[in-house]
This record gives sequence, structure tokens and C-alpha cells, in this order.
Amino acid sequence: MIIKPRVRGFVCISTHPAGCARNVDNQIAHVKEQGDIPGGPRNVLVIGSSTGYGFATRITAAFACGASTTGVFFDRPPTENRPATAGWYNSVAFERAARAAGLHARSINGDAYSDEVKQQTIEALRETGPVDLVVYSLAAPKRTHPKTGETASSVLKPIGATYHGKTLDTDKGLVTDVTIEAASEKEIAETISVMGGEDWEMWIDALDGAGLLADGCRTVAYTYIGPKLTWPIYWEGTIGQAKNDLDRAARSLCDCLGSRGGSAVVSVMKAVVTQASSAIPVVPLYISILFKLMKEKGLHEGCVEQVYRMFATRFYGDATATASATVDDTGRVRMDDLEMRDDIQAAVDAVWPEIQTDTLREMSDFAGYQEEFLKLFGFGVDGVDYDADVDPMVTFEG
Repeated sequence: MIIKPRVRGFVCISTHPAGCARNVDNQIAHVKEQGDIPGGPRNVLVIGSSTGYGFATRITAAFACGASTTGVFFDRPPTENRPATAGWYNSVAFERAARAAGLHARSINGDAYSDEVKQQTIEALRETGPVDLVVYSLAAPKRTHPKTGETASSVLKPIGATYHGKTLDTDKGLVTDVTIEAASEKEIAETISVMGGEDWEMWIDALDGAGLLADGCRTVAYTYIGPKLTWPIYWEGTIGQAKNDLDRAARSLCDCLGSRGGSAVVSVMKAVVTQASSAIPVVPLYISILFKLMKEKGLHEGCVEQVYRMFATRFYGDATATASATVDDTGRVRMDDLEMRDDIQAAVDAVWPEIQTDTLREMSDFAGYQEEFLKLFGFGVDGVDYDADVDPMVTFEG
């Protein structure tokens, strides 16, 4: 079939397998160009591994460190008349590239919150032995608790007061006003259940119980804080409460891993275009402004550039030279250091009140935002013929 982008709101409901594969190849090529990272992990588990920072982590671990990788994700496979989700095609392309390079790669598609997928992952890891890095990078709308069977839903809402602010309709390219009602106590609790640290703890407990945590094992969960102008809807809202729970979980997991020379940390990442960030009111407009400013100063990073820098300068490589300067007073690793520079944020603050629909493209990099958004789904990638027939039935090789 010939596949074209079909965008509805903040989601593209079509995906291009050849475009996804080429996009993956480009990310792998970037990592290889940066060179090997000494002292990197050897056996890595990435939970939430098919898109965004989780996928970039899997690429970096494999192609900069030579690591065996196991990835857990929840993506829709293809049918004869319907393409798979982008994460499926990303993972197939990654696995093929890794195996061609002589690297062990195993992908597990299923509900990472479930006991069944945890057990399936444990059985897969028995082939490679204990892991020395566990990355938790889940972003999901719902979670069925494996113990109670109750399903919780996450929401993006402020806490304590209704939010009124400016946002971007990315589908129509319109800067509009948005009003979001405050969350209920039930919605806050459910968002913490879905996006907080409990499941991260359950994964580490399950791996520990199976004897699959190596001495010195490190585990990291990704988070985002952002600037104060996004805080009412994000950091001070329901998602922020869930992200704070990751900090609690990190402290708890340090008790489990510390006695064996391991550690647990939350890493604060830069704002990037992902399927998750596209759904957050205010954030796409902020990202469009941010991209323009950071590109002008040569500071812009996408997911794979950010993760490579994290591996090379915070966790492995020459990390001992920079680690003390990049951890905040809560113990989080700050990979958003370039985004949060005073000059960058002052420039964002100056643009924010002035930007409107008629100045959107002049005062921001909305075009770059749209380009990165479509690339998430395999569109707009150089070297791909989008007028050619393509077979959506791309599957894992076993």
C-alpha cells in the first residue's frame, strides 16, 4: 500500500515502516559517529523501549557500548491492511540492526505493568544473565494493578485551581487559549498509580527475586520538570505529583541496590517532541519556542543526542569529571542543563507573551516541531520514497 500521514490532533494515526526503519538507521549512525563509550553497561533492560528516550537508550547501549539489550514495550503489530504503530517498526528495525552487528537483542511486546510480562522478561534474561542497567521509561494512559486488578487512568490536570493559559493546536497551527479544570483527589491518586514509581519498584523487586541484578547494577527512571511557565499544568499538576513519586521510589531502590554497589536515580531530560509530550497542553508551544532558541545557539539535542551525552558524561565514560556538577539537591541527574540555562529561559519568557497565531512561524520553530512530530511516525525522512508501495507486514525474525 501507499501510506501517507494522517494526523488527528496530537496523534498521527498512520505510520510508514520504511520511514521508521530509515529513521532508526540515522539514529544508529549518529551514535556510531560519536564513538564508543568506555566502561558502559554490558546487559541492559529498557522498560518502555520503543519510542522516545527509552528507544534512544536502547540504541546508545547497543551501538556505543556493545551491550546486549532487552526491550519491553506495548505496540500494535501490523495487519495486511493496517500498519503497526511506530514503536513496533522501530523495534523491528533496531533488532535487525543489532543482530547484524553481532549484538544480542530481544524484544517483548506486552503490558509492562503486568506480572505476566515481568515473568516473560525474567525468562528471557536467564539467557543473558544479570543486568547491570535497568531503564524505566514508561508513559502510559492506563494501568491495571497486578495485585488488585483495578484499572487507573492518568490525567493531565492542574491541582487546586482551574488553569487558564496559552496553548498550540499543532494540527491547525493555531495559538489558542486553554482552560483545564482542577483534578479531583481520585484523579491525582490514579495518575500517581499509573505514572509514579510503584511499578518501577515492582520491576526491580522481580528482577532481584530472580537473581538477575548484577553487582553494581544501576537503574534510572526518566522525568521532566520544565520551566515555571509550564508548571501549573505539569510539574505542579497531576503529572508532577506522579514524577515526585519517582523520587520516592529512587530513594527506596537505593536501599535495595546500594548494599551491592548499585544505585537508583531519576534523570531529568530535555523537552523533546515525543508522542507523550505532544499530548500535553502548553508544552508543544513551549517546545516550538525553545527549539528556535536552542538551535540558534547550537545547543539543541534530540533524544538520541541527549542519551548519548548522558551515558558518556554522567554515567560512564568521563562521568567522574562531571557528575558532581550535574546532580541537583534532590539527587536527580540534570540532563536538562542546557534547556534550563538562564539565557535560554529568559529568551523564552520574552517571547511567550508576544507569540500569537500570526507570529507563530516567525517567533518559534513550529516548522521544526512539525518535522520532528512526523518523523516519529516515519514520515518526512530523507531517502524514503513516499509514493512507492510499501508492505506493512514487517515482523520480528524470531
